[in-house]
Amino acid sequence: MKALTIRQPWATLIMQGVKRYEFRSWKTNFRGEVLIHAGKGIDKEAVERLKKYLPEGELPLGKILGKVNITDCVPMSEEFASMLSKENNDIYTTHSFSRNYGFKLEDVEVFDNTIDAKGQLGFWNFEEK
Repeated sequence: MKALTIRQPWATLIMQGVKRYEFRSWKTNFRGEVLIHAGKGIDKEAVERLKKYLPEGELPLGKILGKVNITDCVPMSEEFASMLSKENNDIYTTHSFSRNYGFKLEDVEVFDNTIDAKGQLGFWNFEEK
């Protein structure tokens, strides 16, 4: 199954349903289920700024947290950025809008047990052993 590595706290915020778009500089035509992998990198500024959205304790790193359905790839525009800012300007900041595309994420399914995995850039294939 395809997987996408995302830095923390963004991976956790996606799994909580707080972050509905993942921003990338590249376009994708892929639609369907994708595993969300929390990479080993942490955006410390975002963790501090978004504490009120995050669970207590350590954020999982190097683990597959669950899966989502990518239903669209939206090109960044002023209208799209404005809509996201109105939705949640804590999560969607001007840094988000410096990316060219927003992958729309729906149907979040959090796994009861996380899965250890080494991430990669872009989409990558995860095969459970």
